[in-house]
Amino acid sequence: MSEHDRATSAADPASNPGIYIIGVGPGDPDLLTIKGQRIIATAEVILYADSLIPDRILAHARPDAEIIKTSDRTLEQIIAIIVDRVRSGLTIARLHSGDLTLYSAISEQIHALKAANITVELVPGISAFQAAAAKLQVELTVPEIVQTIILTRPTGRASAVPTAENLASLAAHRSSLCLYLAARHVETAQAQLLQHYPPETPVAICFRVGWPDERILVVQLLEMALVTARENLVRTTMYIISPALIQITGEGTQTRSQLYHPQHQHLFRN
Repeated sequence: MSEHDRATSAADPASNPGIYIIGVGPGDPDLLTIKGQRIIATAEVILYADSLIPDRILAHARPDAEIIKTSDRTLEQIIAIIVDRVRSGLTIARLHSGDLTLYSAISEQIHALKAANITVELVPGISAFQAAAAKLQVELTVPEIVQTIILTRPTGRASAVPTAENLASLAAHRSSLCLYLAARHVETAQAQLLQHYPPETPVAICFRVGWPDERILVVQLLEMALVTARENLVRTTMYIISPALIQITGEGTQTRSQLYHPQHQHLFRN
């Protein structure tokens, strides 16, 4: 079987009945993976978190697909729908915003579906921090400045953060820190970050990355809470706190990797 045939088969409901859980990225349909787009285009039923995913993602869906919004449904209701449709011989695409590995609440869905003997396949997506860095045209791991990226969130009503992962302790690394789901807790988050980051550390406030009304503001850490309140950002906002952002502020010393340095020798270049 050719590579093209294998790719086509992976999205063919006749050959792979069951459910595909797809990370559809931060909101821009052009950032869908080719595989994710192909599955959406062939699925007979599509369930999507409509509070986090714009309707334009559904432009790839077939005209006769059953479209089901899930923002007002419980896990039990969602699983019941999936089980019913799969046992009717239909193929399901379950869409989640961003990438499945980050705050997607898929673990309990996978567990319930496997308990019902339903085959699940995951298709990864682009995360908001990746899309935001691309819009900012920055590398979050800059030689001699920062080489680590931390992805985290504050404790919220739905999910508690383990004590060992509290924001202040993570801030001690002064790495590139991508903070999700924090707009409603921004004052507390800022105070914890200031325990270790200098107050002038640049912060990118990223609102609805990939949506038509996207906004990205770069401010100093000391202004993070003030600007968030001024702009009335309460949902769908991510923060990138990083010394690497000096690449766009023009402050500090610019460095370069040795990888492409003319004096650097390696296996492929003498």
